[in-house]
Amino acid sequence: MLFNLLFPLADDFQLFNLFRYITFRTGGAMLTALIISFVIGPGVIRWLKSMQGSGQPIRTDGPETHLKKKGTPTMGGLMIMISVLISTVLWVDVTNAYTWIVLLVTVGFGLVGFGDDFLKLTKRNTKGLSGRGKMVAMIAVSGVATAWYLHVAQSPLDTSLAVPFLKDVLIPLGFLFGPWAVFVIVGSSHSVNLTDGLDGLAIVPIMIAAASFGLIAYLSGNAVFANYLQIHHVPGTGELAVFCGALVGAGLGFLWFNAPPAMVFMGDTGSLAMGGALGTVAVITKHELVLAIIGGLFVLETVSVIVQVASFKMTGKRVFRMAPLHHHFEKKGWSEPTVVIRFWIIAVILALAGLSTLKLR
Repeated sequence: MLFNLLFPLADDFQLFNLFRYITFRTGGAMLTALIISFVIGPGVIRWLKSMQGSGQPIRTDGPETHLKKKGTPTMGGLMIMISVLISTVLWVDVTNAYTWIVLLVTVGFGLVGFGDDFLKLTKRNTKGLSGRGKMVAMIAVSGVATAWYLHVAQSPLDTSLAVPFLKDVLIPLGFLFGPWAVFVIVGSSHSVNLTDGLDGLAIVPIMIAAASFGLIAYLSGNAVFANYLQIHHVPGTGELAVFCGALVGAGLGFLWFNAPPAMVFMGDTGSLAMGGALGTVAVITKHELVLAIIGGLFVLETVSVIVQVASFKMTGKRVFRMAPLHHHFEKKGWSEPTVVIRFWIIAVILALAGLSTLKLR
């Protein structure tokens, strides 16, 4: 919004020329989201505590160390969503359709997560919305977002699948692109949701992935850089760097309150929204497969659940002591901070591997 209001005045006020630069506005969005998180955080946490009483229900079959977390409020994802929405709208070019598509998914999935968290609190158990109901709602939101994206698509590239490490390979999906995009967005959301199980565990990999895709969005949207790196140029995606910057700033602010011992949990309100947002950015920038590398930690957590369920149904035996994967290591005796920090390290390594695809072609 500031870009649309102030940049036209750049001829009279040279300082306003700064707003033409995506890098400047990305930094502004990051700082704005961080400040908003710090300002509203204590109030949001007090309100959540007053509304939730005994806080999020804790699984009785999980690690015993989790029982001491009883009473910690959930739905802290509201803090992230508010910060991201305000700072993004403030700093982005509001005429860019891609940013509104990402915000649609963020808000839509956030509302689905809010409903899930609300039911968990009112029913006083760890089951919220039915799996089918949650899936239908998320498919509906991502379906609308995909249809909107296809409406503004400008070239055959928009319905093709780019392959990492291969500069000229594009797989035309045609009518299959819609289901593929929905699969990526919903799958990304669920993967982040499964990872959100320990204090600070999910938010840092989310920030790492957001920062990585902020860079990818900026490079993909810039014809010069895209040509130099031999990646596919997608006009207009540069503005998504502003959104990603806002997500990093909001994540940093949330981490202040979510660091062990957590004062608030993200809840499905945050994890579904942030995961869906990352998936949407990946679809628009044509780096869906790179998301599987950069967000490899989320993939590992999801695969651990799939393997555990499949093994138990087919053989009656469990592969892991407990799924998702982070609980397996807790059951093996690793302390919670050890699991969290080591998983952060893995997330950094995977992000570097994913970013290497930009040049290794």
